[in-house]
Amino acid sequence: METTSSEMLSGRRQIMTIAIGYILVSVIAGAIGQITLKYGMSLTGQITLSLHDIAPTLWKIFTNPFIIGGLTLYVCGTVFWLAALSRVDLSFAYPFASLSYVVMLTASWLLFNENITPLRLAGTLVVMLGVFLISRSGS
Repeated sequence: METTSSEMLSGRRQIMTIAIGYILVSVIAGAIGQITLKYGMSLTGQITLSLHDIAPTLWKIFTNPFIIGGLTLYVCGTVFWLAALSRVDLSFAYPFASLSYVVMLTASWLLFNENITPLRLAGTLVVMLGVFLISRSGS
């Protein structure tokens, strides 16, 4: 039985839709993981990476449940990222990772009361435009 070009196009669209879904889950899991890591580190306080203090520093880091949770979310996001990469070109997928900038900008402002300057906002808007243009290019 012969496969028509319409069936091939439909199959390709389905693969792209699934891949974009995986990419978005990856971005969201990674972003929430990073936010959780930041919160965990704000509870831990500043750390110094010196040979003398490495053991107690690592203990402080890896006994913090928020850091463990953040790392777990980040790893889960990586699994979805790998699933996406198995379906689409890296040059198509990778720009979507920059959507985390939007999530981070918003979360930093809302959760950590960070100052968002107009220049940071403009840069994020440029990134969003770039992701939109790449999403229109297909794989």
